[in-house]
Amino acid sequence: MLRVGLTGGLGSGKSTVAEFLRVLGAEVVEADELGRALMEPGQPVFREIMRVFGPEIVNADGRLNRAKLADLAFKGGRLQDLNAIVHPAVIAAEERWAAQVFTRDPKAVAVVESALIFEVERDARARGENESVLADWRRRMDRVVVVTAPDELKIARFVARVCPTGIGCDTVAAQARMRLAHQIPDAIKASRADYILENAGDTGSLRAQVEQLWPRLLAESNKIPAKESLE
Repeated sequence: MLRVGLTGGLGSGKSTVAEFLRVLGAEVVEADELGRALMEPGQPVFREIMRVFGPEIVNADGRLNRAKLADLAFKGGRLQDLNAIVHPAVIAAEERWAAQVFTRDPKAVAVVESALIFEVERDARARGENESVLADWRRRMDRVVVVTAPDELKIARFVARVCPTGIGCDTVAAQARMRLAHQIPDAIKASRADYILENAGDTGSLRAQVEQLWPRLLAESNKIPAKESLE
């Protein structure tokens, strides 16, 4: 079995890599998707966010106003407050998912796509949680793959995806820069990663790198029994 953390900054192309790995045979889950589900009405995470940030971050339909919440987190300096609520719940959901995967296939390669693997560790340590599972990604992942790209290219990709009409793109670009400013730089992530995929070129080049990586991950999944994997 092998738990693989797939990470990279906003617009790096990690979702594209995740899809390539899924096609090759990996089991893949997106941390963002888990987080969105946990933030739905009725979930404990939703209730805690509303308690901490106030009822004004809830829309008339009863769902979170994600834009307002993002403003409070990033512009209002309350990102740590939000992360302290969301990150532990997402990590727990990832571990439940991985357990289900390995029950079905003990030799599976289970890939968690997350922009914030290293940031979760950083933030947990900043909160003084040095002994928690969040404060040590090696307790959550057997291997980490980092997708890198120049920041300006990341921003351009994000803007193209979020702002296809060309209207309001300056605001979107500013938001992208703000989010990247809260993420750990690629150079630091790469220095701690097991594998690095460079995505400064075309999709074909990225696919070729993933196809070279996949046999290594498969081989490692056959070498790590469940009892030696993560807690």
